[in-house]
Amino acid sequence: MTRPNIVYIVCDDLGYADLGCYGGREAGFGRVSPHIDALAAGGLKFTEGYSNSPVCSPTRFALMTMRYQYRLRGAAEEPINSKARHSQTLGLPPEQPTLPSLLRASGYRTALIGKWHLGYPPAFGPLRSGYEEFFGPMAGGVDYFTHCSSTGDHDLWFGENEHPEVGYLTDLLSRRAVDYVNRMAEGAKTGTPFMLSLHYTAPHWPWETRDDAHVAPEVAKNLFHLDGGNVESYRRMIHHMDEGIGWIMEALKAHGLSENTIVVFTSDNGGERFSDSWPLVGGKMDLTEGGIRVPWIVHWPAQVPAGSTTAQHGMSMDFSRTLLDAAGVAPAASHAPDGVSLLPVWRNPTARFPRPMHWRMNHRGQRALREGEWKYLRVDGHDYLFNIARDARERANLARRHPEHLEAMRARWEAWNATMPPIPEDATVSLGYGSKDMPQR
Repeated sequence: MTRPNIVYIVCDDLGYADLGCYGGREAGFGRVSPHIDALAAGGLKFTEGYSNSPVCSPTRFALMTMRYQYRLRGAAEEPINSKARHSQTLGLPPEQPTLPSLLRASGYRTALIGKWHLGYPPAFGPLRSGYEEFFGPMAGGVDYFTHCSSTGDHDLWFGENEHPEVGYLTDLLSRRAVDYVNRMAEGAKTGTPFMLSLHYTAPHWPWETRDDAHVAPEVAKNLFHLDGGNVESYRRMIHHMDEGIGWIMEALKAHGLSENTIVVFTSDNGGERFSDSWPLVGGKMDLTEGGIRVPWIVHWPAQVPAGSTTAQHGMSMDFSRTLLDAAGVAPAASHAPDGVSLLPVWRNPTARFPRPMHWRMNHRGQRALREGEWKYLRVDGHDYLFNIARDARERANLARRHPEHLEAMRARWEAWNATMPPIPEDATVSLGYGSKDMPQR
């Protein structure tokens, strides 16, 4: 079989239960995510897949490098702030091997359409880390109509040049993705596969649907949009993204590429203000399940059984490592991946293997370790032990009932942490809102 094409879709701040295929409710306008739900129905859905971090840019470091993000200085920022536009240190080093750079070296065409959030040119940028093409914002969040970041700077780029273009950002990204598929199709049919990273900003703030251009001037001075939005507009934002994914799937089908194209869909972290994460608690910035357990869908008709579900554990760097494996490309010997390949599970969803997963956060001194049914968690200096298989909401703290188990997991987390660089003293935490803005979860 020829090597598969890859479409790696990452949305922004999506809650675990925002999609219909993960139990999400219908909106007033109907189904929120019919095209994404169809991907799940035609492929494999992970019920216990995780992001490498509960916040944007650290996860993206892991996704790109297939390694724990803690190994790189830029990933210590939670997240990289748009004020770091001229930083020479806060970004993905160009010498670091990445999923796209390794695929490109093996003959793949590569493009990133959408959010980068891993540093700015001239020191950093997608074209310096393996992508041949780039269209999208460099910042963590931009207005959907003016395309300005939280600092008020215009932040829509084509390659390494700022690019003025009118339109609703989600639609601009979707149409560019369709155009890329159309341009790559002939080469893909004749032996030159492509990797398209499609990284939406939706449903990240500000809370603007396709019909909300009039809102943009109101949020120009506060992109967090603290006094706006609602559940219905949030669901509509997801729906606009879903429509675009439908356009892309139609393009793949029209070119006869859908059978051997891997389409992966996920989120960079858990949801924010208007998201639904049932039955999980917490969200963005939290190491409780709602901050790190995210949708993971794999659609690959040639090798992934349709209508499959798995409870196999995996995190962002694992899925990137799996894509490298599926393409038949070896990781860089100089930078051994921390991510493990899930390809056996993709091909046989009944397969399972142990996958311990570690996290740490500067914010609130958080740490976590997931091993099998169990999870060790520390928040604000308090240690917790949960059986996630029985208590996904993390309400029944078993630390006093099983002190030996808590201590053993804590020791294993400490041993892992000793292999990682310490959090730098000057690392920053950027919170968009606090208790003065709204009641906290």
